[in-house]
Amino acid sequence: MTKPTQYRISIASQLQEINRDHWQKCSLHSPPFLQYDFLHALESSGSIGGDTGWDTHFIVVYEIDNSMPVAYVPCYLKHHSYGEYVFDHAWANAYHEHGIQYYPKLLIGVPFTPVTSNKVLCCPNANATEVNAFVFDHIHSICNNAGTSSLHWLFNTYQQKRESELHGLPTRLSVQFQWYNQGYQDFDDFLARFTSRKRKDIRKERKKVAEQGILINYYCGESIQADHIAFFYQCYCQTYLKRSGHTGYLTRRFFEQLYAKFARNMMIVVATQSDKPIAAALYLFDDHGLYGRYWGSLREYDGLHFECCYYAGIDFAIQHNIPLFNPGTQGEHKILRGFEPTYCYSSHYVADPRFANAVKNFTQQERPAMERYFMQATNALPFKQNQE
Repeated sequence: MTKPTQYRISIASQLQEINRDHWQKCSLHSPPFLQYDFLHALESSGSIGGDTGWDTHFIVVYEIDNSMPVAYVPCYLKHHSYGEYVFDHAWANAYHEHGIQYYPKLLIGVPFTPVTSNKVLCCPNANATEVNAFVFDHIHSICNNAGTSSLHWLFNTYQQKRESELHGLPTRLSVQFQWYNQGYQDFDDFLARFTSRKRKDIRKERKKVAEQGILINYYCGESIQADHIAFFYQCYCQTYLKRSGHTGYLTRRFFEQLYAKFARNMMIVVATQSDKPIAAALYLFDDHGLYGRYWGSLREYDGLHFECCYYAGIDFAIQHNIPLFNPGTQGEHKILRGFEPTYCYSSHYVADPRFANAVKNFTQQERPAMERYFMQATNALPFKQNQE
């Protein structure tokens, strides 16, 4: 058990309360979504805050008698359960049926970003194991001080999942589909892993896009122009409006700020037909991973979503020796395109002991079904060894 006097916790209600340079030192090996400029763009663009249902509630960890933080944890006060990708609507409904408030709740994670990563960002000279244990050991007090029903630590790492279980928090399993670079030389080298029939299916699918007279163009870093961002946002809004009845969670200003501060970590795919842009997808990347996050199209085209959001990403990852491609959450259709099932973990603290027991039982009962789903997805992979 970590000594309670070794560290202390403070709460930052705005990212600007935190020194950018020090945050960057702590997030040096973290994915793009945990960099200061990405999180600041979410706040300053109005994509969170105000009436969005997301309020900044960052956990800042200090050593006793030290004015410089040793760690930061991105945490948000939530007034709904949208934009999380680990669904707890049934839990909220159970609270409502018993006349108890479920919201606000606390969420450790990044808004609209289902990417597994270490969420306790420690400075280089900190004892990361001790700091992680301290944060887990004080989740109850963080929750109580905020006056919330619960705290949900989403898409944590395997090490944090183990730490969570040591502190008695139930862990929930979910499954994503990710692509792993096995040192492929090109896309055909990747397809060589497929069975003959599945390989033909992929080539036929990509050929359909070309037969519609659609060209795929890549823009990265300095080659990205403001017009690309403007067109992408038009597609993003139109696709969200058709699918969900609103124009998306993220504002135009967010993407403009991302372009201004983060172009070196951005890649945009623009599809054109008869020299006119018709669709676009926006990716973020670093040396450790490619992350396909946002997509939009002016209208439906056969196979275009798969080309822009999956195959273009695989091409890019191979060309740039990126080891991992995370195209986003959900979607069994990714399996037959070579994306492999991967476990994701979330941990949940519920203040009310009656509901805490119910949540613990739910996660235990749900786990075998998720494990079966994982195995079924693994067996359905289109690779040759899976068909032997």
